[in-house]
Amino acid sequence: MIATLAPADAPSAPNAGLRKPADGLLAVDAAEFSQRFSREPFLIRHSLCDHPLFALERLLKLAQTLPEECIEYNAGKLPVSIEHDRTPRNGLSPDETIRRIAECKSWLVLKYVERDPAYRELLDACLAEVRPHSDRIAPGMCHAQAFVFITSPGSVTPLHIDPEHNFLLQLRGSKTVHMYNGRNRDLVSEQQLEHFYCDRGRNMEHQPWFEDHSWTFDLPAGQGLHFPVTFPHWVQNGDDVSISFSITFRTPDLDRRRALYEMNSRLRAWKLNPPPIGARPWRDEMLFTAFRSARRLGLLKRR
Repeated sequence: MIATLAPADAPSAPNAGLRKPADGLLAVDAAEFSQRFSREPFLIRHSLCDHPLFALERLLKLAQTLPEECIEYNAGKLPVSIEHDRTPRNGLSPDETIRRIAECKSWLVLKYVERDPAYRELLDACLAEVRPHSDRIAPGMCHAQAFVFITSPGSVTPLHIDPEHNFLLQLRGSKTVHMYNGRNRDLVSEQQLEHFYCDRGRNMEHQPWFEDHSWTFDLPAGQGLHFPVTFPHWVQNGDDVSISFSITFRTPDLDRRRALYEMNSRLRAWKLNPPPIGARPWRDEMLFTAFRSARRLGLLKRR
């Protein structure tokens, strides 16, 4: 693991020396979790590498039971920056993509795999070990969801941001994660967050100066990484097939955050210039109250 940051942003070095889990599924450093959760990336370890749910044949069976909208796949040889709707397909079916993943140069994700009871049980078991730590910082774990990434050697996941609390568990192969400081509003602006929370796209354009505010993590099988909410990142796969399991959840503070950015986007559409979220707490509280009132009256759709 390598970690680099600009001096003004630099935290203490992430813990790369965690032991394998003696009991349970995850090994989490409680002090580091308390210090970094939802603020900075940090490493954990897990014991899922040999779990039968992640054998390719079992994943193929899972893909055959999921609805079409829960499977996203495309060519894996991509630039770091590309708009989501311009991502090229690979010319194969999901089944063919999984069966030929070693040579078809593709990226595939099975979304919301908790629809399958076996994966739901595993997700719940993992998050049961996270919750005692996360509830001290962001109480109210809810909307638990899981994703399985199956990717060819050398594939790239372009730069993007995500809305959930996320732990990515590397199960097979390796990957390098390039992550950037999502608290830096020069790097992720208020308007970009409004754009994202209004579902207008998650991909971002990479700029060379981002590297001054970056972490780089080399993830082997058996290691996991925490992704703070809306921290931009892109991923480069290693020389072998990669399988990763992403366990995610929301908390009420994230629902509030989405609501505030949606409301600021509406105000901006009315040619107003709203202040940044967090700059005026009293104003944020009034805006959130207005959002909830409008939603109760049916003036805003539920997400």
